[in-house]
Amino acid sequence: MLRSARVITAALLVAVFAILAVPLGFAAVPSVIGAFEVPEPTPEPTTDPRQLPPSTLTPPAHVTALDPAAPQPTSDLLAAALDAELSLDGPGGFSGVVLDAESGDVLFDRDSDKLQLPASNQKLLTAATVLAKIDPNRRLETTVVGGEQASELVLVAGGDVLLSAGRSDPGTVVGRAGLQTLAEETLAAVDPADAPFSILLDDTLFVGPTLNAGWLPGDVATGEIAPIFPLAINSSWVTEGASQGARTPDAALDAATVFSDAFAAAGSELGIEVTAGVIRSQAPDDGVQLAAVESATVAEQVEHLLLTSDNYLAESLARLAARAAGQPASFGGATDTMVSVMNQLGVATEGLVVSDAAGLSPRNAVSPAQLAAVVRALAVSEDQGLASVLAGLPIAGLSGTLQDRYEPQGPAADGAGLVRAKTGTLNAVTALSGYVVTADGRLLVFSLIAGGLEGNTLAARTAIDQAAALLAACGCR
Repeated sequence: MLRSARVITAALLVAVFAILAVPLGFAAVPSVIGAFEVPEPTPEPTTDPRQLPPSTLTPPAHVTALDPAAPQPTSDLLAAALDAELSLDGPGGFSGVVLDAESGDVLFDRDSDKLQLPASNQKLLTAATVLAKIDPNRRLETTVVGGEQASELVLVAGGDVLLSAGRSDPGTVVGRAGLQTLAEETLAAVDPADAPFSILLDDTLFVGPTLNAGWLPGDVATGEIAPIFPLAINSSWVTEGASQGARTPDAALDAATVFSDAFAAAGSELGIEVTAGVIRSQAPDDGVQLAAVESATVAEQVEHLLLTSDNYLAESLARLAARAAGQPASFGGATDTMVSVMNQLGVATEGLVVSDAAGLSPRNAVSPAQLAAVVRALAVSEDQGLASVLAGLPIAGLSGTLQDRYEPQGPAADGAGLVRAKTGTLNAVTALSGYVVTADGRLLVFSLIAGGLEGNTLAARTAIDQAAALLAACGCR
């Protein structure tokens, strides 16, 4: 019986294993066969053609070159419309002119030959002078050369007043060249055995007084301007990155001190010592250059000047233009060069008084006709450097000193994005000079100045903005 039971049990186990083996066998067969088969290729993913990047650029639908046959506004209709806008309650009055850019025809004239304060519209003359005398692609170098002694390092100013205290930033205009970078490159070039090092400053690039005799003490005190040197951090603002407030009275020495501190900090890890204090001393003629940093291009600096109306930068660039023209890099050399360039551009200079490059001096005397003539000369110039001046002008409602004007719901909204002009405001003066394309596609040049103001400067500025906007919206035929 026992043996029979064992036989029966064994038979049952065989049956169970047989039943289990069937599905296992079927599962194994595809794997074995698959090992001998070539798998089908995975299909490449496809992309909707609408999601592919374009291989060519589609021409803009609404932006085209100006048609020289586009109709001019009719003078009588334009004058009537502008006269209605250029009215003012209180003291002061308007003068101005509107020209057809291509023909030079005068379409509107109200006391356009009246010589008066141009405020920062003066910077149009400055910008034209700078790019007439200096290669637009030139970069200003700030260098370090060896001194008379191996332990002397001379920081040589090259006219860049838009330096930063930190590392150079190639993507910016202000701070394109950094004193931290210059210090690190200098450290890499010196022999530590020559320590302790003394830092000297050569800022002899500019000559003559550092303050213009025509500037009012109040403008210096409030930081509108400061003594002019060929080396500065952020146009001499005390707070780096600021665009208003106090300026340093000695921008070059302050920048040299920042360089000295950066060099000392970088060298401390190597045990290199730096003598305290910076001494002014001219670099030797045979001094070996150890390091250098470069500014943004002159064209980029001019654009920054126009967008921000930077007084310090205007004065510095004007001195560089004078030097390039063979004149002293002084206030007198700069203003003489500006008048000379105006003559070269065909601008009538009778009665023109150029006292500074920034437009702060109350001695300046410029007429709307002269300002408009400068803008037109730039507009028709075949010189790419000169023509680039107009590309740097603020755009109404979008950029620079016009960014917060021509509000979408305001009375001058029609000029937003269309008016490009240099602004200018002093206590008793507000001015706007530039160009605009009319509703019919005609390019017009204009200069409008309100003078003799007293407490109504904002109202006068609003009227000028509305007048410029009218030029954009009005076919006036």
